[in-house]
Amino acid sequence: MTIVDPSETGTVSYQKSIPGNASPKMELYGNGSLASSPSDPLCNGFHYSVDAKYTSPPNGLRGVSPIDGHCGPDQCAPADNIWSIQPGTPVKIRMGSHPHTDGVQPESVPTWFTRIATNNAARPALKVKRDGAWKTWTYQQYHNDVVAAAKAFIHLGLEPFHAVGIIGFNAPEWFISDMAAIYAGGLAVGIYTTNSAEACLWNASDSRANIIVCDDDKQVQKIMKIRHELPHLKAIIQYLGTPAHGPEEGVYSWAELLDLAKYVPDVAIMERHAAIAPNKCCTVIYTSGTTGNPKGAMLSHDNLLWTSRMAMTEAFTTLKSRRDIQETFVSYLPLSHVAAQMTDLYLSINTAGVVWFAQPDALKGTLVDTLREARPTALVGVPRVFEKMAEKMQAVSKKNGAVKTWIGSVAQDVGLRGNLKRFNGRSNGNGNGNPLGWTLANAMVFKKVRQALGLDRCIFTCSGAAPMMKETLEYFLSFNIPIYDIYGMSESSAPHTLNLPGAFKIGSAGRELIGVVTKIDKPDAGGNGEICMYGRHIFMGYLGNEEKTREVLDAQGYLHTGDIGRKDSEGFLFITGRLKELLITAGGENVPPIPIEDAIKEELPIVSNAMVIGDKRKFLAVLLTLKSEIDLTTGAPLDRLTKPAQEWIKENVGQDVSTVTEAVGLTSLQKIIEKRMALVNKRATSRAQCVQKFKLLPEDFSIPGGELGPTLKLKRNVVAAKYSDLIEQFYDDTDS
Repeated sequence: MTIVDPSETGTVSYQKSIPGNASPKMELYGNGSLASSPSDPLCNGFHYSVDAKYTSPPNGLRGVSPIDGHCGPDQCAPADNIWSIQPGTPVKIRMGSHPHTDGVQPESVPTWFTRIATNNAARPALKVKRDGAWKTWTYQQYHNDVVAAAKAFIHLGLEPFHAVGIIGFNAPEWFISDMAAIYAGGLAVGIYTTNSAEACLWNASDSRANIIVCDDDKQVQKIMKIRHELPHLKAIIQYLGTPAHGPEEGVYSWAELLDLAKYVPDVAIMERHAAIAPNKCCTVIYTSGTTGNPKGAMLSHDNLLWTSRMAMTEAFTTLKSRRDIQETFVSYLPLSHVAAQMTDLYLSINTAGVVWFAQPDALKGTLVDTLREARPTALVGVPRVFEKMAEKMQAVSKKNGAVKTWIGSVAQDVGLRGNLKRFNGRSNGNGNGNPLGWTLANAMVFKKVRQALGLDRCIFTCSGAAPMMKETLEYFLSFNIPIYDIYGMSESSAPHTLNLPGAFKIGSAGRELIGVVTKIDKPDAGGNGEICMYGRHIFMGYLGNEEKTREVLDAQGYLHTGDIGRKDSEGFLFITGRLKELLITAGGENVPPIPIEDAIKEELPIVSNAMVIGDKRKFLAVLLTLKSEIDLTTGAPLDRLTKPAQEWIKENVGQDVSTVTEAVGLTSLQKIIEKRMALVNKRATSRAQCVQKFKLLPEDFSIPGGELGPTLKLKRNVVAAKYSDLIEQFYDDTDS
């Protein structure tokens, strides 16, 4: 048995499952059984069998013949390394030290899904609104459709460890296609709906997609355009509407797909399961491609199942008691992103919960409507979603009368003071010692606001993908709606650290998930260094890309994230920058741009996006965009300012303007911005971190414009190229 000791270099922290006085050694498991750990007798006697833990299994899938030296699907295949670039090559699992937490038994996605679906057959699993009415799948129907789609995929020519690409807005058919791809021994690969045909070509070609599932004709036409360049592609499925092309052209409707299952016997599924192993790939998550072609992060069955189990354990054990209601999720974030897959797909099944699907225009204004109907118990978003929500809430409050406004203001003050006291990293965060007026404020304001947002049952309102601005976080705290920051990445199967009720510190990314290790590599005097991760959630490697895999996985098995951060004395992780985004000025000083950009947005609430410039330059400058309305059809920014932005300019500049064009031309607004920028510069730790020039851009950044990725992350290289002439003007001026 190989033992890896990830503690040789750097500052290591670990939590819960690893004793504080022990070296964080973890077993690497990949030889078909778990050998005894010389340092942890709790591991003795653990072994993994092929027996599935479910009652009355469909198709009798309980045991299979040995293939490739192992008995799939729940027996780990022999492995030589902790990483691989081939989906069918098994990897060693970074086993933890405690069998009841991070050392839980590996199993395959088909076994796991079948067990939960069988034991919760009559419970609602999926809900989607079609033609004005909600359609429901029970877990039995969900499972039946997965098996049928898996058989149909095999009939259409899906080969083991080849992909089923899925491009479309969140829907039951998206989930079913994902699970069916894995159930049939293939790979589930999400493709962003905003991808161009050329970008789709890269994902489909790189993953050797045999089948691509689309939601509508628009997406089908993208694939038809590039079909001649995809030698592996055998079929296209359209799950909404009637396809313009037919089966004779290799295009099938959803009903036609499911009907093909009748041609495939159960034994075909059994044969595919025999080649599956927990330590082989089942899903590929493509990075957003902000720095070149997207890389395919390969996630194993064990990556996804172990991580979702640990996230569920962390979340639910923090509660003093559970309510007798079904966990409820609302799916609206792009399912091509690992955070949405982990929450909407895997956590929902792990909890035997129900998923309500939002409408395709959710991020354009209808999300709250779905939230009110579903009343989720957990909600995951990205900072921009909550910022937009806060803006709308502020716009509504502006219309309140004097008395209602005063009551709301007093309640918000009580709410913020109470929550700032509670959420300071202490473990008791139970509401004791609330300020005077809390009960009244809760009855008159907090409950009503939560009900209006559809969050009255929501225990976990979480944010990921980027740090939440303090201003937005405190705004929601003032209504007693804590938003818990989560930190992770595709390569860590989503979460690595998370804030939770009772373990929440404002501005932090939270504490480690059970059984994972954080190393701060090469810390500076302030404790800031590169964040490195180790644990069972770390991905297998990048599909077909050994060079990039070796760049991020070191010899000890640590994932080098490229993020800069530090840990405080209570174990909370703070993200302070990103190595690739770090600006190194002409004077040689390292400047993390994100804290500066966040400070600018705090001082200037009318600013939607800020991008600091200054790499290899003699001073810092910044590009600013103003908050504007968006076209609800295309998602493109309009010239019209948001109502709160118009009001802010009226209050601070004294002029009525309604468009971005008018605002950009206001000399008086420029002067106000200069004054606020001076306040931002007062926070700077050195002169090199002061912004000397700014420019208001004529339109906001957006996904259609290319400046933002699918999860609303800023594409700095795209912005820099788009506004290169303007950027050069900052530094060409002789008076600078």
